[in-house]
Amino acid sequence: MNSDISNYNNNQTPDDKAICDVLASVFTSELPEAENKIWHAHPVWFLEGNPVVGYSKLKGRIRVLFWSGDSFEEPLLKPGSGKFKDASIDYISQDEIHFNDLKRWLQKARDIQWDYKNIVKRKGVLERLK
Repeated sequence: MNSDISNYNNNQTPDDKAICDVLASVFTSELPEAENKIWHAHPVWFLEGNPVVGYSKLKGRIRVLFWSGDSFEEPLLKPGSGKFKDASIDYISQDEIHFNDLKRWLQKARDIQWDYKNIVKRKGVLERLK
């Protein structure tokens, strides 16, 4: 795992750190080809320069964001608001993480992608990559 992500996780409360450590481990093992780094102050995994999944600390929870998650057709993922194709799930305890769901969503993150890498160049218009 990227040392900056380790530092991010280590700066969380013990309960949140446990969630972050599990997420980072699963993301890294399920997306071994992905680059991972701190991006806009949060841990994010990228495939070919395109952000696909990340997490962030919110008040009382850790949010996992799938950039193209609204296209996954997964009822447990909450669609984002606005014109983007994101969806998320929040965890307040490590026990809430269902590994089969998380692994399925990560496979979909690899297989279903909208082009966030070039969104500025396209003036906010998203195009489907896969």
